[in-house]
Amino acid sequence: MSGAPRGRTGGASVDPARRRSYHRRMADIMMESPAAVAAPSAAPPVGQKADFEIVPRRMLPIVAVVFIALVVAIAVNKLWPLVFLHVAFGAAWTIIDLFVGFVVGPIMGRLSIPARVEFATRLMPKMLVIMPTVVTVTLAAGWQLGVLMGTVNRSYFHHGWVVASYIVVGMMAVIALGLLEPANVAVLTELKKPEPRPQVIESLMKRFIYTAGATGVLQVAILVIMTRIASG
Repeated sequence: MSGAPRGRTGGASVDPARRRSYHRRMADIMMESPAAVAAPSAAPPVGQKADFEIVPRRMLPIVAVVFIALVVAIAVNKLWPLVFLHVAFGAAWTIIDLFVGFVVGPIMGRLSIPARVEFATRLMPKMLVIMPTVVTVTLAAGWQLGVLMGTVNRSYFHHGWVVASYIVVGMMAVIALGLLEPANVAVLTELKKPEPRPQVIESLMKRFIYTAGATGVLQVAILVIMTRIASG
């Protein structure tokens, strides 16, 4: 029963070189920076400056062509060009408002702030160019069309419905150009700063979502009015 005392490993000896190597590896693991270990899965900082164009310059030639077509249509004062511009751009305005108000708005409301920032840098610069163009062409062509067809006259038998459409469209124009567009510009300007403030971006995003929902409701109202006028 006599002999060398057994260790806790049941008498098996451990190579000293392997023991030293094991201790060095453990020390290296313990000394690693926790931030370096977590870095691959960390989300990008919210306050990071975004790289984008506030006004997409590639879209400006298209806008110029559209406004030239509008001026020509008003100058020649013919039925088909005015109907085309008013119907096409009015439909685009309706589709955009309904989609943004009832689809994009609720989705953005459920996104995290970094996801909203990423979405905004892709959507809002385009909206900054599209919405003023769509609104201006729809209103200008529609008014000239009303003058040509006589629907703006008080003698028109649906004059009351026409006035109602003017009121609703005027409200939509004020919201689109007076609330949505300034909110777009403010968000994009804030994102361009070296250190954007997440609280400011979130507040402006909420304004965008609420006003988009309001324009969506007004677009439903204008659809009711226009279909009533068209049905005679």
